Amino acid sequence: MNQLRNIGAKQNKRYFGTDGMRGRVNIAPMTPEIVMRLAMAVGYYFKKQNKIKTKRVIIGKDTRLSGYMLEPALTSAFISLGYDVLLLGPVPTPGVSMLTRSLRADIGVMLSASHNPFADNGIKIFDSHGCKLNDETELEIENYMEQEIPLIASDMVGRAKRLEDVPGRYIEYLKAQLPRGIRLNNIKIVVDAAHGAAYKIAPAIFWELGAEVITTGVHPNGTNINEKCGATHPDHIAQIVKDNKADLGIALDGDADRIQLIDSKGNLYSGDDILAIIATYWRTHQKLLGHAVVSTIMANMGFEHYLKTLGLGLWRTQVGDRYVAEKMIAEGCNLGGEPSGHIIMNDYTNTGDGVMSALQILACLRDGNRDLSDFANLYQKTPNYSRNFRFEVMKDGSSRNLLAIQDVQKVIIEQGDRLQQNNARLIIRESGTEPVVRIMAEGSDENLLNDSVNNIYETIEKHNFM
Repeated sequence: MNQLRNIGAKQNKRYFGTDGMRGRVNIAPMTPEIVMRLAMAVGYYFKKQNKIKTKRVIIGKDTRLSGYMLEPALTSAFISLGYDVLLLGPVPTPGVSMLTRSLRADIGVMLSASHNPFADNGIKIFDSHGCKLNDETELEIENYMEQEIPLIASDMVGRAKRLEDVPGRYIEYLKAQLPRGIRLNNIKIVVDAAHGAAYKIAPAIFWELGAEVITTGVHPNGTNINEKCGATHPDHIAQIVKDNKADLGIALDGDADRIQLIDSKGNLYSGDDILAIIATYWRTHQKLLGHAVVSTIMANMGFEHYLKTLGLGLWRTQVGDRYVAEKMIAEGCNLGGEPSGHIIMNDYTNTGDGVMSALQILACLRDGNRDLSDFANLYQKTPNYSRNFRFEVMKDGSSRNLLAIQDVQKVIIEQGDRLQQNNARLIIRESGTEPVVRIMAEGSDENLLNDSVNNIYETIEKHNFM
């Protein structure tokens, strides 16, 4: 069993992580100055690559208070280079991807820190095809951030305006992807929008399709996004589902690009479970391409074994839905995702889409007259145990490299070898979206998993204060 350490590293990138640029607001890199430099570098890069056709940029955001500060910084930077900017307001990240394509924009920008607390914010960049940028492009953009970008003449600066009825455009697009004749009549759904970008869109689409909708997490105030709700706190919606005898619970995160599901009995369905259900359904209907599913190193081994029983393979990538999307294209697959709930179905979208994923699951249930709880024991999960160590970030954005400390590396090697000898695996990585070291062990001996992870965690904790 392979040991995997430090996978998902930033590849010498200063600003970009696994999903765009992200961090605590007013601490580098999420300051107005750096955000403007980033936007100018992005705009300049696309011009240098001769990828400009419409001179149009679209900017969406979630509901964070800091959006009011950073959205104008982005807008000013693009306008100074001659781009016209369309402001979308609150909209899910996959909505920005879709609208970048449909509005023929050269660049799409999403201002969001996804599942992070409200004090964080981030920037995700899309090309004209609605795809996230690859590592090589991000490195080149970072190089431009250190240079002086030439501005255009004063009579050639761009304009900005707000686009009307963004929610309606996205809702109609989502509804059009459902198989003809699928309705959600006589089904009760609880929707938790995490006080985030989908707080209007998600309840509306399920109601328009005929469902009885109970809502929670739909009253954003700028500081309550992801706060004890949404995909990162599914216990909140699980209780509401049981209290209201609902058929299904749908928990989204702050920018609605990931999802967790709850069935009528309160069982939780992670990204692995959702991928397993869709893969089973699509395989039966000869819709699954590539004879495989794409996920990350974090995918459960039990999920991989289940796919093998279906005659399907599993391609694993480093953490990050854009790496999953790239691998899907390379291997000719149309289904991929992450255990965290990013589900990519590239017949419909180029990035994770929580609402689209829920609709595809509902189509599967409606078509077979099934309840989600019928899939509660679809496969046997391999036990795992994980802990996250949150470290301090300085005002200049720097932090101590805890994984480079000799004693930490020593205990990682010792515990990794110990796990490997017992057919278990160890994954340790620094998150690309938060100041967190993630430690996870997976195997059949739960006591061993707990002991190994705790040993590593306690060693990191000890050296963090030295």
